[in-house]
Amino acid sequence: MSVITLPTVAGGLEPFTWPDVAPVESAGTERNRVAYAAAHVVGRPGHPTAIDWDATLKIREHLWDCGLGVAEAMDTAQRGTELFWPQARELIRRTLDAARVRPEALVASGCGTDHLAPGPGATLDDVVAAYEEQMAYVEAHGGRVILMASRALASVARSADDYRAVYDRLLGQAREPVIIHWLGPMFDPALAGYWGADDVDAAMEVALSVIRAHAPRIDGIKISLLDKSKEIAMRRRLPDGVRMYTGDDFDFGELIGGDAAGHSDALLGIFDAIAPAAGAALHELAIGRRDRFDAILAPCIPLSRHVFGAPTRFYKTGVVFMAWLNGHQDHFAMLAGQESERSPAHLAEVFRLAAVGGLLRDPALAVDRMQTFCRTQGIVA
Repeated sequence: MSVITLPTVAGGLEPFTWPDVAPVESAGTERNRVAYAAAHVVGRPGHPTAIDWDATLKIREHLWDCGLGVAEAMDTAQRGTELFWPQARELIRRTLDAARVRPEALVASGCGTDHLAPGPGATLDDVVAAYEEQMAYVEAHGGRVILMASRALASVARSADDYRAVYDRLLGQAREPVIIHWLGPMFDPALAGYWGADDVDAAMEVALSVIRAHAPRIDGIKISLLDKSKEIAMRRRLPDGVRMYTGDDFDFGELIGGDAAGHSDALLGIFDAIAPAAGAALHELAIGRRDRFDAILAPCIPLSRHVFGAPTRFYKTGVVFMAWLNGHQDHFAMLAGQESERSPAHLAEVFRLAAVGGLLRDPALAVDRMQTFCRTQGIVA
């Protein structure tokens, strides 16, 4: 067994012995949940704005191989912070092109307003026009639309009625049912007070009123509030035919598994990092083995809670670190140098939890890369 010296959150070093755990492999394609993984992009070392397109598309192929859909150009892809509309547009086109040769490939693409600079001069009409431009692009390429939460709308809107007016106009013209995206301020502080209210329950009432008014044009709503009780409460009030897509990377197993009153489907950033386990668990759930579903996902939950720990918006660093450890890319580099947003001790814990959970597919490669990372950080036993 390999032994590696790792940094600790307390500031010291300690040995870690590779556990006697077999890597989890994706197995089975039966599904009774719709499950999207919000996919990351692979940057180019030394080029903070450049994307390695071949490696990025291989990530999508891997997710499809595991029986997951791809939620494209979302916050996991650093959308709106380091990945802006010109690159997102190309990313969406390339992914939709790749999906055409795979009849089973599921893709939904993020449409937002990130090419509209928030500011005092912007209007609600500007927000609608920005959304319309991105929606038209995705629909022209045969894609499904995810209406992302908009920083510009959060900046311009003065009331819940402003949100209703914008979503009424957008949903009224959607060609196919869309997914609405509600991202909490723990993911993006600029989205505080979305739907016109700081109180989550009040905001939920506004969102539900929009959904009820346009239910035939809505596939579902994805909420990322990291509060399972709020998600369950909203899920039970959705109109028939409108899905709840969990974005809760803390309690996704329980929410997807569901109960007698219902369940959530999934649109999750952590599924990028744990795709084989997610695929295997979803298969077990679909064939009626809830105990196996829970058992496969159980070790994934501590990893996900760590990766998405505060400040949550930097979770993408852990997702890309996992991709590197698993050999899905040959470097640990992100757009705009975001790989430096988590400490070596934080990333060492990602390694520990992934190893214990059987979430690293090639132990020798993972250990070698972890040792390389430690050396680059000046961490030597």
